[in-house]
Amino acid sequence: MPNDLPSPTTARIELWSLREDVLVEDGPGHDELVAVTRWAEIRVDGADETVRESLRRMTLGPVSLGNVLAVGHSGNGHAGNTDSINGLDNIDDRPAWPNLLRVLDLLSGSVVRSLGLSDGDAPLLSAVPITPHASFHPADVDPSRPLRLSRFAAIRASGGELMVESPLSQYHVVLHRHLASRVVIALSDATTIDAVADVLAVAPEVVADIMGYLVGTGIVLVGDRVGHPPVARFAEDDDPTLTRWSYHDLLFHSRSRMGRYGGQTGAVFPHADTHPSPELVKPMRSGRRFQLYRPRIVDLIKSDPPLTAVLENTRTSADLTDRQLTAEQLGELLFRAARIRSVSSESVGTEVSYDVSDRPYLSIYGLYELELYVSVHNCADLPRGTYHYDPEFHALTLVNDSELELDELLDSARVAARSPVQPPILITMTARVARFSWMYGGIGYSLTLAHVGALQQTLCMVANAMGLAACAPAVDPGDVLDSALQLGWPGEVGVGEFLVG
Repeated sequence: MPNDLPSPTTARIELWSLREDVLVEDGPGHDELVAVTRWAEIRVDGADETVRESLRRMTLGPVSLGNVLAVGHSGNGHAGNTDSINGLDNIDDRPAWPNLLRVLDLLSGSVVRSLGLSDGDAPLLSAVPITPHASFHPADVDPSRPLRLSRFAAIRASGGELMVESPLSQYHVVLHRHLASRVVIALSDATTIDAVADVLAVAPEVVADIMGYLVGTGIVLVGDRVGHPPVARFAEDDDPTLTRWSYHDLLFHSRSRMGRYGGQTGAVFPHADTHPSPELVKPMRSGRRFQLYRPRIVDLIKSDPPLTAVLENTRTSADLTDRQLTAEQLGELLFRAARIRSVSSESVGTEVSYDVSDRPYLSIYGLYELELYVSVHNCADLPRGTYHYDPEFHALTLVNDSELELDELLDSARVAARSPVQPPILITMTARVARFSWMYGGIGYSLTLAHVGALQQTLCMVANAMGLAACAPAVDPGDVLDSALQLGWPGEVGVGEFLVG
């Protein structure tokens, strides 16, 4: 294990590199380069020898720019004297530095900033940009001021190392060495540089430099002591915008949008090389099967109210009665809202092909990862029980006839809808995770929730057009869902509910 207890005289080194997904190529002009990044292709003008050599080295890993800018450098890989963080000011006086700094600012969203030690081992930590316009400057932290991790920060394992990240930051920080991890862990509550140095038996100068990087990313906060007796306060604690966000909601939002997510996103087929395309529809379940009624579309066109009338009069209602529905009504509802109309093969402009379907509600790229389960309480010609809906053959298969679990589902729906009675029909929406994760990177689950909304809206409009009451409860039944529907969690997970009466 690298020596994690450097002495006060151990030099700290500011290191620079490019993200692993960056490719630097020659441009059309003799002094031009093109950097191909995950954000865009960036044209670099004025690429002199120092810029070219710096970027070349940065593609190989963290380097000290002081070495590249060393007096007498001739592009042959000669390394000059190592510059410590506190000694980098002399770089500013070197003629090539302003142009190199301009290029690094241009590529800021792809430049990784690392803190190293002169012991020759791995860097202490690296700040990796996750936004195209990330801007990083190590902070000069006053040793007397309190420091603390942001309440939105989280530490997780990644590639055999620890990573600390926050949806508020334009960077995630990779903790390469135990010392950096121990410093971060010490920041769970308000503390100071000297206090952390004392606890870890490390020189305050080393802790100060680590803190400077963490504060520079925004993952660690600098506060003030206020009141009598003085108490550490941080701006984040009183920010009216941030106090309205929970940690989980803000993290989910940031990771499901391109703006603050450093990984693959969009239709990138992350598992296409190792896994075949998941089935278009879930394999048929064993159990008692009921074929559902299929209305004639031509008859519906003649009898349905106009679309505008449906839109203007569509309402959700929790005031459901226990009046019995019919299997024909249920069949018409599912036929009009969720059946498979056609099947085809797609490729989305890639060499990867997969089956898609066309159904009445919206699903991006036609993946349709949602499954429907129907819990029947009071429906003519259908026994009480929980059924799986087959959208291809428009049929229900009984998957669970447990009265106890059925009542748990229905009672949960009744309470969520604030209804005095159990709903005649509860429709539960689940998602087959493999169906969307096979194609999407980063945004898969957020798209699934959008599909849930689209299906709920379609069901609601159809139900209202049929003269039925509909309600989409905001609370789910919890863990009983997995056993009642016989789901293989987390391969298939509950994502939404819908009541009909």
